[in-house]
Order: sequence, then C-alpha cells, then structure tokens
Amino acid sequence: MKNVFDVLKERGFIKQTIYEDELVQKLGEESVPFYIGFDPTADSLHIGHYIPIMAMSWMQKYGHKPIALFGGGTGMVGDPSGRSDMRQMLTKETIAHNIECFKKQMSRFISFEGENAAICANNADWLLNLNYVDFLRDIGVYFSVNKMLTAECFKQRMEKGLTFLEFNYMLMQGYDFLYLNQKYGCMLEVGGDDQWSNMLAGVDLIRRKERKSAFCMTCTLLLNSEGKKMGKTQKGALWLDENKCSVYDFYQYFRNVEDVKVEECMRLLTFMDLDEIKELTKYNDERMNLAKERLAFEVTKLVHGEEKALAAAKQAKAAFGGGNADDMPTVTVDKTTEFISDVVVAAGLAKSKGEAKRLIEGGGVSVNDDKIADAFAKIPDAVKESGEFILHKGKKAHIKIILK
Repeated sequence: MKNVFDVLKERGFIKQTIYEDELVQKLGEESVPFYIGFDPTADSLHIGHYIPIMAMSWMQKYGHKPIALFGGGTGMVGDPSGRSDMRQMLTKETIAHNIECFKKQMSRFISFEGENAAICANNADWLLNLNYVDFLRDIGVYFSVNKMLTAECFKQRMEKGLTFLEFNYMLMQGYDFLYLNQKYGCMLEVGGDDQWSNMLAGVDLIRRKERKSAFCMTCTLLLNSEGKKMGKTQKGALWLDENKCSVYDFYQYFRNVEDVKVEECMRLLTFMDLDEIKELTKYNDERMNLAKERLAFEVTKLVHGEEKALAAAKQAKAAFGGGNADDMPTVTVDKTTEFISDVVVAAGLAKSKGEAKRLIEGGGVSVNDDKIADAFAKIPDAVKESGEFILHKGKKAHIKIILK
C-alpha cells in the first residue's frame, strides 16, 4: 500500500515536518497513533478545522490510529497563537456542550467504531487535577524561557502584554502530547501551521524526557490569492453547523471560489481522484464553472450529506435561472416591512441597514428585474400585492422573498 505521507504530500496537505525521513519510515512500516487537538471555543467546527480533519481521515484510511483531542482543559486558558488579544475563557459546562457538537460533526469524516477506531480524549481529564509544583518539577524543567520567547505564537501577544496564564499554554500542549504518548503510544501530532511552535515543544519534551521517537506535521492553511485565510462569508465564519451557516450559503461559498483556488480546494477538501481533479480544472474559461459546481457539491456532501448537497445545488441553479424557481432559497419577511434596505438585511445580504443603503446606492440591488437606485426606496405596491419577489444582490446572490 502507498505510504500515506506521499498521499498527503501530493494532495498538498503537508507544510512542515520534523525528523521527516524517520517519520516516513514509521508510517510505511507500522500503524502510527497520532493526534489532532481541537479547542472547543464554539459549538461548531469551522472551515479552519476542515483540512486537519481531512488529513486525519486520510491517515485513518491508510491504517493509522487517530486521536481526537478536545481541549477541555486548555480551552479554559486559551491559545495565544495568531492572536493580538486574550481569548475569552469558557465555563466547564459550555466546553462540555461544544465537545459533544464537535464529535457529532467529526463522525462524518472519521470512524469512532470498528477496526482502527478513532479515540476521543479530553485533556481536562489530566490537566485540571495537576499538582502545580509537581508539574513544574517534572515538566517545566524541560522548557527554556529564552527559547519560548522566540516562538512565533507569542510574538503578537508580547506587543500588548502576554499573560502568564497564556505563557503556560505551550507547556500544557506539550504535556498533552507526552500524556497521549504514555497512554496510547501516540508518536505524531498533526495540526495547522500556526501551531508549529507549540507542536515542536511537545516533540522535544517526549524525545528528551522519554527518549522515544516523536514527530509533528503541520497542514497547509487555506488561503485566497491575496494570502488571507479563506472561510469568511458576508455573514461571518464558514461554520460546519447549518444553524450557523445555511447549507445553501455553504454550497455557494465554494461555488464562488476564485478560479485559481479550485484545484487546491478539490485536493484538500474532497476525496476526488487527482487525475479527475486535473481534468476538471485544466480550463481557463467558462468550463471552470462546472468544476466549481462539482467542488461545492463534494464539500457540501461531506459536511451535510448528499441529500442536502443536492438540494443546495438545485437552489443554486434556480437562483441563477437554470432551474425551477420553486427551488430558489427563500426568506420570509414581515408584510408590514416598507423599505427595501430592511429586506436586504432580513435576507442576510447585508449586516446593517447602513450597509444595505450603501449597497443600493452602488447599484448592487434589484427587485425582480428592476434595479433600485434610491437608498430609501420602498417596496413597490404592485410587488407587495403579489406577496413575493426576487431580490438580487449583484450577479451572485438571488433570493425569493415571501411577504407574510
């Protein structure tokens, strides 16, 4: 069987590794227990978690044992990586609820049953009852403060003031790896590239304290052509929970990705064969739209299931004039609503009335086939009498409005 490292590399997952030759050999010779950590800071995973979860799924397919580590303990401190401010601390009850939501969503990608079943672990089980003095004596001795202060994850926070609470995060994440190594034989940590400093700390701790092999591997971050993280929609983050981001909006996000990012998204976010991906994305004309539709369908199917993915595809076709208007995404608005700007906000096409007015003044809003130019325009009487109309935002957002 092909080495999973080669699979991940050719699909573009791997950003950085350490002791790579030794790791590749291990992955080719034995089942390697590995873990990915998830801090439960919300009640849903988002697109930023997607690539590490896909890497986890590929690893499991090739016979390696996943450990999904939920940060019930570290979540009570907050990871300073990539932050200029301190994260909000959560209650134990909120963390427990968020973990259950994560497990449910992850079960679409990895198996928690049968042969090579994934393990769920919560670091609250070992972090919350630690004796502080024992921890400092047993673990703190392996960490150099001078070295820690050079870590990328602390640099932004150093400018505004890094708390000692956050400074401990690296020790706790390193200890997580050590604990999982001792209990499950875990020898590899996988995560986002912004976690590199924390992950190296765990590898170093195991190799120095236990005198055993340990590795880490970071995954590529999903960036747009400007180098900014992908996953932001008009309404906010691209959540995997349909109550936080509708299936249609999720589908449309990937239907509208930049042409130059379609191939990369297919390689990282779907299980499609690489030859098929290359064939679908070799064009630089309108045929790329078919590739985008396929990308949107495959990703939505993985996250929400085939039935909902098919429904979202039908809605999209209807919204763009290629299908049945009855399948178009629909929003119900109070029939007493007067101003079109209020409808734009109610439909989720703008975050505020001010933004909606600016959108209208810029020529970006139409009601049925009529462009609206006046920011204070009211819904026409004839439209009100019909009880419904199509609201258009530019060329990419089309929603049926029902007045009730």
